[in-house]
Amino acid sequence: MEGREDDKKGGAAAGSSAPGSRFKNLVSREYYSHKKKVHSVAWNCIGTKLASGSIDHTARVWSIDPHGHSKVKDIELKGHTDSVDQLCWDPKHPETVATAAADKTIRLWDARSGKCQVVELSGENINITYKHDGTHIAVGNKEDELTIVDVRKLKPIHRQKFPYEINEISWNKTGDMFFITTGLGFVEVVNYPSLDVVCKLNAHTAGCYCIAMDPLDRYFAVGSADSLVSLWDVKELLCIKTFTKLEWPVRTVSFSHSGEFLAYASEDPFIDIANIQTGRSIHQIPSKAAMNSVEWNPKYNLLAYAGDDKNKYQADDGVFRIFGFEST
Repeated sequence: MEGREDDKKGGAAAGSSAPGSRFKNLVSREYYSHKKKVHSVAWNCIGTKLASGSIDHTARVWSIDPHGHSKVKDIELKGHTDSVDQLCWDPKHPETVATAAADKTIRLWDARSGKCQVVELSGENINITYKHDGTHIAVGNKEDELTIVDVRKLKPIHRQKFPYEINEISWNKTGDMFFITTGLGFVEVVNYPSLDVVCKLNAHTAGCYCIAMDPLDRYFAVGSADSLVSLWDVKELLCIKTFTKLEWPVRTVSFSHSGEFLAYASEDPFIDIANIQTGRSIHQIPSKAAMNSVEWNPKYNLLAYAGDDKNKYQADDGVFRIFGFEST
């Protein structure tokens, strides 16, 4: 389905500095096909396809021209019997996408054929991430259980139940450390594959909801219910700065492909884009709803985002947007 330019152009943040000028005249385009709200968006490893997961029980894969010229095509991935809460692409294969759903399964899809392989798990899945070499997937569920799946065998190889809330999860770039955000405000760091606890980073004064890894392997960012995003040195495990533009719990965070920018969002009426080095807000994209997912393209300064949008009948609107196109 063809994308449409959003009615509003992304307005620059007040007092934005020169680094944000590249975003000033760019616009968002809207993409419709889902019947209900979109929970997750993610780009494949070469930045040519975007997957979206929805509470309508489906995922979709969209072929996106990064320059916005050609017509957009999408295919529907049907099979889940409950909400698709999060998805992620194989870091090594641009046609393989993994979905985590509340139907207690994860599915690995071929984005060309729409066919999938199913792995049965024990709970309602809400978080999923790939190891950077593409060999393992980690899944978190509503019962605060972490499962590691060997992709080559399509079998769980580790299960761990936590006595506290666990949220988003991620490996570091080299795959020898694993990070778990928790509802108690700390980030648990473990060695991989031993899963021995290295430390618990006292990151925030409220629950930690989301985590993102810098593609240059320098930092990771953690978003919290205290409305802050903390930036950490991935090797020293030290917090080096915080981003403070939001007033509501941070739901989602993402690094740009160059490691230059950080996008983060909440229930605030905008998505903030900050410069990593200065910590300054350089641009804000207006949003009409609480955001569920933001993700930068791995090759271009295109930011996909999806939230709890409603249509004029106050029903869920199955839309996501991509910011970063030239206005036409």
